[in-house]
Amino acid sequence: MSNAPASGSPPRQLGLLSATALVVASMIGTGVFTTSGFLLRDLGSPPRVLLAWLIGGFVAGCGALCYGALGRHLPESGGEYLFLSRILHPAAGCVAGWISLLVGFSAPLTAAAYGFGEYVKPWLPGWPPQVTGSMLLVLFCALHSLHVSGGASVQNFTVALKLALILLFVGFGFSRLPAPVSAAPAPDFSTGAFAVALVWVSFSYSGWNAAVYIGGEIRDPQRNLPRSLLLGTGVVALLYLALNVVFLFSTAPAQLAGRLEIGRIAAHALGGPAWADAVTGLVALALITSVSSMMMAGPRVYARMAADGYLPRWLLTDRGPPWRAVLFQCVVALGMLWSATYDRLLTYIGFTLSLSTATTVVGLIVLRRREGTRLTVPGWPWVPALFLLAVLWMASFSIARRPLESLAGLATIALGWAAWRARRRDAGMTAAPR
Repeated sequence: MSNAPASGSPPRQLGLLSATALVVASMIGTGVFTTSGFLLRDLGSPPRVLLAWLIGGFVAGCGALCYGALGRHLPESGGEYLFLSRILHPAAGCVAGWISLLVGFSAPLTAAAYGFGEYVKPWLPGWPPQVTGSMLLVLFCALHSLHVSGGASVQNFTVALKLALILLFVGFGFSRLPAPVSAAPAPDFSTGAFAVALVWVSFSYSGWNAAVYIGGEIRDPQRNLPRSLLLGTGVVALLYLALNVVFLFSTAPAQLAGRLEIGRIAAHALGGPAWADAVTGLVALALITSVSSMMMAGPRVYARMAADGYLPRWLLTDRGPPWRAVLFQCVVALGMLWSATYDRLLTYIGFTLSLSTATTVVGLIVLRRREGTRLTVPGWPWVPALFLLAVLWMASFSIARRPLESLAGLATIALGWAAWRARRRDAGMTAAPR
């Protein structure tokens, strides 16, 4: 398969480093610094929380292997929209693109921007988080609208800085961990609570598939695209486990359970106010790179949908980055930032995205049966099967225990289907003879 971009497509300017940096930046956002306190409250013991993060990393790794196989076969931009449109049906791709628009990028962009505003409030007293978050969104909208390689260079630098600071914190934390003390007996294990905990963890791991959204701009995609997915996911999984060991054993579990700012609490317990402020800066940097990566990847999906007629044609550009789609992404995220509430947003995102990725892996299975051994899928058939079983298990318990968030996710999917039907009806009316 040729590596040359299709006519009218942007050139392939991004190598393995930039693609991997995009995956890492997309994954390391606010989730790892905020969710473990709630996981500890619901699961009752640090080892169970670590087990949830370990299983979440394993599931993400299985997904990365599956998406890598699809990326080798279809090395173009568009992600789930492209895969499902080509493999299953244009309707499935349209629904997946709709999910990417609202849940895959806009909602996480909103969460990251709002979280950034909350974290830097001590440094900007009197500034509402919506104002600070809006400034961040507009900044990276401008950056990724101007130049692909320039945006990637900033992305690579900030990701490298973020990784170095995380490693510094982990090293410091391990050197200062207190001696283990006898803990109170953990409550009885709840399968439902553990499944919902994995939904929260899956939000923190979301982004392991980020490179497929810009597959059309990656050099040597058959080699670099799957490697970037697996390498980025592996690096982040190891960092998540190390960070959570420091968080969970920094102080008594009672001081951490149910608290959002678990990273700051752990840093304060290990190094005092100075380290608490340092971790606040680290979280802010993580959110900055997360916003940058989503502002870079999401518009490629919308541009692909516009090229196929499922979104307005004005989102397309003749050359360079899809700046109109970037601007569209920014406007949608700003609207959600100023109108949506942060409460329950993370469960909604994790649940809905899990269904989208599961459908994409079903597409991989269909494609493998169609292509046979010509399509190489690592770990076939166990890796796709394990991924699907894990996602469906989490989703079923999420519906039972968090019905409102799950219904919102199902409603989003239904709206995507309605948009597809409306587009088909309009196309039929346009083509009908007078």
